[in-house]
Amino acid sequence: MFRICAAAHGAFRLANGSPHRADIVAMGADGSPTEEIDRIVEAQLLATLETEKVDWDLVSEEIGTVRRGGSRTLVVDPIDGSHNVLRRLPYATISLALGSGTLGGIDVGVVHDVFTGVTYWAERGHGAYRDGRPLHVRSWDPRAELFFLNLGRHSTPRVVAWAAKGRRVRSLGCASLEIVMVAQGSADAYFFENDVDQRNLRVTDIAAAYRILLEAGGGVGNAAREPLEAFPLSLEHHTSVFAWGDPKFRDASKEGGYL
Repeated sequence: MFRICAAAHGAFRLANGSPHRADIVAMGADGSPTEEIDRIVEAQLLATLETEKVDWDLVSEEIGTVRRGGSRTLVVDPIDGSHNVLRRLPYATISLALGSGTLGGIDVGVVHDVFTGVTYWAERGHGAYRDGRPLHVRSWDPRAELFFLNLGRHSTPRVVAWAAKGRRVRSLGCASLEIVMVAQGSADAYFFENDVDQRNLRVTDIAAAYRILLEAGGGVGNAAREPLEAFPLSLEHHTSVFAWGDPKFRDASKEGGYL
């Protein structure tokens, strides 16, 4: 997975300098436009799978589901934060998760920051790491809390209420990066909820970061604080996301008026 990620990053660096990087070249599996830079990075991911001679099936944001005869599935977001990339904002990742069936079946997650070069990863039962250093969530302190939130036209009133309650708030527009920020203790929670379900997150946005945060001591559910272990590895489904670091904040979130 590291070699696949490295090859994809190389393709990203070349494509990001092209004047055609924002050209619409196709429609993605979810019906949204695919820009040239996404297509190039995804094509490199597929080519590397062939070179590595692994038979994993693929679920990717642009091409959709590709059956390759494998017993496991690689869940891919070639560029998470593509709008940031097109606006020259330095918040984007390559996100890879390997498992089977559902989010609960994800065994390995890799999130690579394409601007800083930092790589986050985790394997079930073996902890989470940032460039080889162990990751751990931070202890929640209500006097110094920081949240990552999705803010904008389609955010629900509940998200806006979070923004009013938090000591500090950030919004990067890159779900995988924001969730691993919770895993490394930079933030206390991440909350994403839009007013229409089809505008919520897909498995490609969260699968890798999901495993990383769990291994770092945190947890992930939806806006109703329901677990997401049964969420399928399919682009047909969307979900709100509530990701927390310290379990004490999860327990206090409803009582404190966050959820």
